[in-house]
Amino acid sequence: MITIGIDPVAFLNVRWYGIFIALAIVVLVLWMLWQVKKGANLSYDTIFTGVLVGIPSGIVISKLLHVIDYIVISKLHPELANHIVDYSQHPEQIFSGGGLTIYGAVLGAALGIWVYSKFSHFQFGYIVDLVAPGIILAQAIGRVGCTINGCCYGVPTSLPWGVIYAHPDSFAPLGVAIHPTQVYELIFCLIVFAVLLKLRGRFKPDGSIFLIYLSLYSLWRIGIDFLREGTPFLLGLHQAQVTAIIVLAITIPLLVYKTRWIKAESDTE
Repeated sequence: MITIGIDPVAFLNVRWYGIFIALAIVVLVLWMLWQVKKGANLSYDTIFTGVLVGIPSGIVISKLLHVIDYIVISKLHPELANHIVDYSQHPEQIFSGGGLTIYGAVLGAALGIWVYSKFSHFQFGYIVDLVAPGIILAQAIGRVGCTINGCCYGVPTSLPWGVIYAHPDSFAPLGVAIHPTQVYELIFCLIVFAVLLKLRGRFKPDGSIFLIYLSLYSLWRIGIDFLREGTPFLLGLHQAQVTAIIVLAITIPLLVYKTRWIKAESDTE
């Protein structure tokens, strides 16, 4: 077994989780700036404006999914009332810290950038294809913070690579060997990052790489959440699994009926 005794609080009340999330956002922005430097048909102003639109819209939708999640759970599972907040009864707590979801952040940011694209001079599909590898790379960085923080932890396990959290400020249960689901996802994200890089320029129309990213991550979340601790949302599934099923119901038909394989430029040189 592996013991993690790192203090999740880096300094004052700032957790390593928050630091790594901030680092992930910086890496994502640098990724897009690098795409422009390599010749992407976008301006630096478009990137920075997209960041100013995407971050707040991602936060809003992420928080909204969290609020919906807890309201549904509180109604369907009143026995969990001591563990979650029924925001329909306590709306004043909606704006308290925490409660953000990766799906809400990605889909919310995508929605904000889509709206922005309607008022600007770039194609939405083009920019999300560029950003997709950066998103999954940023997610990998964020999971480092989750690992230290002890959040998003797995169910108990007797496997030799199970982790035991020892610091009292950890979000994970102390002294119990659990699946390191954060590490599983970190590895998965890096694999998908490499896959998306390999597939760039090989599919049309624009937006196909982003759909592939959403599909791969959705399939992953359906599976990995069976190994993660969480509260039931619908039919015994977590909210992320339900969201993943909805996303797949949209992305898979689009990929089947619209996406086509093309030769990459390097194949014709």
